[in-house]
Amino acid sequence: MKKRFYITTPIYYPSAKLHIGHAYCTTLSDILARYNRMIGKEVYFLTGSDEHGQKIAENAAKAGKTPQQFVDDIVKTFKDLWEKLEITNDDFIRTTDLKHVATVQKIFTKLLAQGDIYLGSYEGWYCTPCESFWTTTQVGEAKLCPDCNRSVQLASEESYFFKTDKYVEGLLKKYEDTPNFITPESRKNEMVNTFIKPGLSELAVSRTSIDWGVPVKENTRHTVYVWVDALINYISALGYLSEDDELFHKFWQSDDVEIVQVLGADITRFHTIYWPMILKALGLRQADRYFVHGLLMMKDGKMSKSKGNVVDPLPLIDRYGVDAVRYYLAREVVFGSDGQFTPEQFVERFNVDLVNDLGNLLNRTVSMIEKYCDGVIPLYKGQVTEFDKEIEDLALQVVKEYRGYFDDLKVTEAITTAFKIISASNKYIDNTRPWELNANGKKEELDSVMNHLANNLFVGAMLLQPVLVNAPKELFKQLGVTKEKQNINLLSKYGVLGGEKVSKGNPLFPRLKVNDEVEYIKNLMK
Repeated sequence: MKKRFYITTPIYYPSAKLHIGHAYCTTLSDILARYNRMIGKEVYFLTGSDEHGQKIAENAAKAGKTPQQFVDDIVKTFKDLWEKLEITNDDFIRTTDLKHVATVQKIFTKLLAQGDIYLGSYEGWYCTPCESFWTTTQVGEAKLCPDCNRSVQLASEESYFFKTDKYVEGLLKKYEDTPNFITPESRKNEMVNTFIKPGLSELAVSRTSIDWGVPVKENTRHTVYVWVDALINYISALGYLSEDDELFHKFWQSDDVEIVQVLGADITRFHTIYWPMILKALGLRQADRYFVHGLLMMKDGKMSKSKGNVVDPLPLIDRYGVDAVRYYLAREVVFGSDGQFTPEQFVERFNVDLVNDLGNLLNRTVSMIEKYCDGVIPLYKGQVTEFDKEIEDLALQVVKEYRGYFDDLKVTEAITTAFKIISASNKYIDNTRPWELNANGKKEELDSVMNHLANNLFVGAMLLQPVLVNAPKELFKQLGVTKEKQNINLLSKYGVLGGEKVSKGNPLFPRLKVNDEVEYIKNLMK
């Protein structure tokens, strides 16, 4: 196991406030960062904002602001949202940061000197919202962008080009030799069959028609193409080609770091074709994994700021708490697949999983320990009742599966697995019937049941910590779990708890009135 972990989100475009689809990507990345910290790795987690390009300049002009004023205002809302979601990023990079601009210019100069970039002229179909060029074949007779289905315009201008043909064979070999390089594999197949095999055109890496961007030092009429500028953030943030490059050597060039780049399906082409080529041209290592998460859809299709069919996550956090929003995002949509946001499913996940299963189990367990055991968790005495072995075996199996899933970036599966021990414990209560054990004076069996329930809750809370940032702390408090025992490595054996003084507190989650809350969320979506 590598001892360091570097994880990045895409840097988001500050053309408008973020929606729950962006929150999904960053929250899932945060969960991976928290998990890796929990198992003892040194983690560096990067997110940020992609602030240059034609669309930003146009939106700023409409708002009567300079581009810099415009992005400053929007980026503040990004940071506010990440704070509300309790995102644990180590850095927030902005492509207007001077250190980033300097690195972009140095990289451009380096590639130009190597002969990887040359000056020519370009004619193609340009989509302003996507900041992307397309060929005539790709836009079809309707002249629509293949990504967003909006109209494109024919653009012709002098441009610098990156020689993609030098690196195509090497990239295909990387795809072939590294099965998990792009996950899911369907995305890799899409890159090969849709973009590479039909003939990959050389990439235009500068524009003369856009002022709002990083100037090319060798030819200041040109600005660096926004996508190239944006991709470089992953290494400029670490200090590449700067005097302070310690983080770069530690979290990019080291053999002891795993690099995971999380991205949305709509930006796969630039991240998994052109970015690896640029890294190769620079003589740098590749990321270990490009994990392409699916899109969080609405009933009327892809969630989009420009379409206006978005959900603002802030009112959801304010009304239901950060744990509820984080849990829904991680649990409802399988990481890697498309999913759909619905108010009904949000409320159901809250009431069924968080209230009925987790919250109710804690409330029942603490109440019974107070009632039957003078408020002290009985010591672990092994397997006493006929149901103890099964629940212990399940707990140990859950821990093993959970770690395997997380190590493979399967966040949703890991969380679903963690909840198995919670659900099984509610069934364990029905099977052991502790109230009858108490009535019949079966003290040894009763103590074993109470100990097992407490330990099962402890296991569940430990495993849910990367997702739920508040509920596990409250659970540990009510069960009297010390900081020393809040260590995932202790879960390799069963029966960690015993002797702790419990203290009943407020319910972890209040039950929601389904119809009222579904209606409230629907109103947010209008």
